[in-house]
Amino acid sequence: MNIESARKFIYLNARPLDFARWRFLFENGSRENVLDILSEYQNEDGGFGGGLEPDCLNPNSSPVQTWVATEIIKETGLNDEDHPIIKEILKYLGSGADFDGHMWLNTVPTNNDYPHAPWWNYDPEQELSYNPTACFVGFIIKYADRDSDLYALAVRLAKEAYAFLKSNYPLESMHTVSCFVELFEYLRECGQSAGIDMDEFEKILKEQIDFVLTKDTSLWSSEYVCKPSLFINSKESVFYSGNKEICDFEREFISKTQEADGSWNITWEWESYPEQWHISKNQWKSDLIIKNVKFYNAMK
Repeated sequence: MNIESARKFIYLNARPLDFARWRFLFENGSRENVLDILSEYQNEDGGFGGGLEPDCLNPNSSPVQTWVATEIIKETGLNDEDHPIIKEILKYLGSGADFDGHMWLNTVPTNNDYPHAPWWNYDPEQELSYNPTACFVGFIIKYADRDSDLYALAVRLAKEAYAFLKSNYPLESMHTVSCFVELFEYLRECGQSAGIDMDEFEKILKEQIDFVLTKDTSLWSSEYVCKPSLFINSKESVFYSGNKEICDFEREFISKTQEADGSWNITWEWESYPEQWHISKNQWKSDLIIKNVKFYNAMK
């Protein structure tokens, strides 16, 4: 992998947030710089919007864009439950907005008023999934006051989510699976089980990951497929040992498929809003560079 060409692409093309992430992760940059820029995407209700998720340019808060914020918080290693960004996210999650009592919405009505990828189009008949609900449950359990109503809600939701997984796996959606993996990892990190059999949870997820991974690697270059990096971010992951060979393959794949400008091919596109998609695609390239370099380094 050519790290210098990847760096040059970031320096020339990345939005300020992704530039700050690159600096923090690979060049001893400041965590607070990342968080300061991230806070610009946070709305008064505590949720996030404004194209934080580059496939959705809705300025209003939505669960999916708020989930992206929680991913960046996790990336920075921020553990301060009193940090203003975290307290405001908990306010949004506890407000009942975009929440039906069991799950947060995948899409919200105002998405349809702004450029977006077709998969973020709002449909009032949408079938809800545990993407991103399972991640939010883990986030709340990690950061919320354990005597709060919100924490109690998250414990209930964790049990509901796990019961759903047990009754319905193997799931087809790689992104829903990744949210369950994140819930598992949040619980392990906190030393909490929320009444869940963690050994059984781990066993189910190992089987689920094996089911959903795209084993036909000939498809990886041209199609939107499921790779191990979606679930595994270090060799210390409990999911690494059973997937070492395909993780090694992805590391080599990353090295071999880097383009001349330092980026990697984006394997999806919007059918509408071509001008906005051109900008969003470039933003995704910076995000993918960061993710690929992180995984490449983690799998040394």
